Amino acid sequence: QVQLVESGGGSVQAGGSLRLSCAASGYTYCMGWFRQASGKEREKVATIYTGTLSTDYNDSVKGRFTISHDNAKSTLYLQMNSLKPEDTAMYFCAASVSYTHCLNGRYNYWGQGTQVTVSS
Repeated sequence: QVQLVESGGGSVQAGGSLRLSCAASGYTYCMGWFRQASGKEREKVATIYTGTLSTDYNDSVKGRFTISHDNAKSTLYLQMNSLKPEDTAMYFCAASVSYTHCLNGRYNYWGQGTQVTVSS
């Protein structure tokens, strides 16, 4: 079982920045950040293949957020700049350990989440 622990959330004003971290217990093939605002469905923010470092972003965060992964530390990051009130949500780190799951967008392991609140 892969364990994921998120950190770095907080409350900031619009236009501010935050960096989220997700420490993984071990090997992951792909990882991603997802978020869920109150009363909304969960949505993908960004994903990354930890081997190739290929990334994919939700259009709403392109140019503002950067996902990265440190293989040596088994840690995923999300640098969030130019934050907007609509970015307010619980952010979850997720991971899968196999090519097959990652290919199909199936994330089997999830962290407990870290809250990001952006005020106007």
